[in-house]
Amino acid sequence: MAPETPVIQIKNLHKAYGALEVLKGVSLSAPKGNVISLIGSSGSGKSTLLRCCNLLEDSQQGEVLFKGEPVTWKGSGHARRPSDPKQVLRIRTNLSMVFQQFNLWSHMTILQNVMEAPLTVLGRDRAEVEKSARGYLEKVGIGDKCDVYPAQLSGGQQQRAAIARGLCMEPEALLFDEPTSALDPELEQEVVKVIKDLANEGRTMLIVTHDMKLAADVSDHVIFLHQGLIEEEGAPDALFGAPKSERLRGFLSATHAT
Repeated sequence: MAPETPVIQIKNLHKAYGALEVLKGVSLSAPKGNVISLIGSSGSGKSTLLRCCNLLEDSQQGEVLFKGEPVTWKGSGHARRPSDPKQVLRIRTNLSMVFQQFNLWSHMTILQNVMEAPLTVLGRDRAEVEKSARGYLEKVGIGDKCDVYPAQLSGGQQQRAAIARGLCMEPEALLFDEPTSALDPELEQEVVKVIKDLANEGRTMLIVTHDMKLAADVSDHVIFLHQGLIEEEGAPDALFGAPKSERLRGFLSATHAT
């Protein structure tokens, strides 16, 4: 891959649910080693955009590229679908998604949760995967929780386990969908620390977040979405320090007020 080829690129993406247009022509680029944060009000299209990056949602128009390779489509409009299931699987396994609600399997221990996808999806060697999984659980600060079940962990610990699970796939990029919004402030900080550490390591990340401090601290680039369009984007200093758009100014002052 040439250094300038972004890990993820979206060009003029449109997404609608029936008559409701959620994304109205959005473009973004996530270069290798960069952290891109998506901010905006509820319903602005942030999570939908993230899910379209990972092909969890089908878009009606526009391009999705992974490391310069365009997703191939069949059909058009609401009938448009990716045409190559192998390509979809390859892209998904390279873009680990961390969800708001953790999505851990309750009947498996934390270690089993982290090991499951590399074993079943990638077919990797069990001993190698276990070593890697234990290492990542150590990295996120819950190495002593390998043999417990998700219900025995706090929300912050569960989210850190979910991050370890994503890392164990050795992805090209991590996609975070509101990773701290289900947590109380104290537990939120545990997860924020892990995300900051990952950013400092130079990992490619796309983060949908309501936490403006997190976006300001870890991002190389921030995108403010409003009603399905990019209203303003740029470096965090410029966006948070001197917002140009009236809508962004209103959004930031409402965020500070809460």
